[in-house]
Amino acid sequence: MWGGAPEVWQSPDTSSVTHLNANWYPSKTNSLERFKKMRLSFGIKTAPQSTTYEDMKRVWLEADSIPSIEHAWLFDHFMPINGDTGGPCLEGWSLLSAFAALTSRLRIGLMVTGNTYRYPAVLANIGATVDVISGGRLDFGIGAGWNETEHHAYGIPLYTAGERIRRLGEACEVIRLMWTETAPSFEGKYYQIKDAYCEPKPVQKPYPPFVIGGGGEKLTLRVVAQYAAIWNFIGTGPEDFQRKSSILDEHCAAIGRDPQTIQRSVGSPAVNPANLGETRDLVRSYIEVGATHLILNLRVLTYPEFACS
Repeated sequence: MWGGAPEVWQSPDTSSVTHLNANWYPSKTNSLERFKKMRLSFGIKTAPQSTTYEDMKRVWLEADSIPSIEHAWLFDHFMPINGDTGGPCLEGWSLLSAFAALTSRLRIGLMVTGNTYRYPAVLANIGATVDVISGGRLDFGIGAGWNETEHHAYGIPLYTAGERIRRLGEACEVIRLMWTETAPSFEGKYYQIKDAYCEPKPVQKPYPPFVIGGGGEKLTLRVVAQYAAIWNFIGTGPEDFQRKSSILDEHCAAIGRDPQTIQRSVGSPAVNPANLGETRDLVRSYIEVGATHLILNLRVLTYPEFACS
């Protein structure tokens, strides 16, 4: 195993996660055959920066009433990542907990949690609580972490890229253990727990789906193959998506996992309500190369006018 990862790591069992369907992942034949075999899901993402809680709440409540919108996402940052870094930025898990209580149908999550921001055992407890509050609707998004400015401002160590990804792998194992065992212990290179209770457990069994964001071909996609129910693509366009998706298939084959059990997710750039055709064309181009889990990023400044229309 890579990076000192424990030999006991197992591929997650997603068979009882009812909203996942192995047949959703397309074959690599022609586009028509892919469209026939896919089951697409659409969601929204609202970055909680340079806006207000009330504006975001209105958008999420409207989205919750629209059946064609199946999932909704926030980001995990402590200050705006573009524009005025001194502007308002609501903390992601706190806000997600509020929206978990206010909504009733949407699957919810952070796209994605920065692993470096919270010790994995603490994050496991936070995630379990949100899954309970939501009645079992959490999609657990996590990534290695990347924002240099934010880490330095908050005094949070920003490790090398390789170490961050190895830490991500250990964190996924710690969280999985805490969600499935009564009082697990774990002795890793980076994280340790001993008789770590996490009660109540998440509502979803065996545990909420892991959504892992990233595009690193040698390390990140290996973690995706090991743990993810959904992979959120980070890269440069549909061709890059298709290539990385094929590499993910190879990592799955190496550990004996069916690649069709991992949904392929992409997010659009901020939707421009004056040119919706641009977004449709981009989303279609990803669908044609195998994306099934589509996220529409709503532009911050248009929340009051655009909402989910």
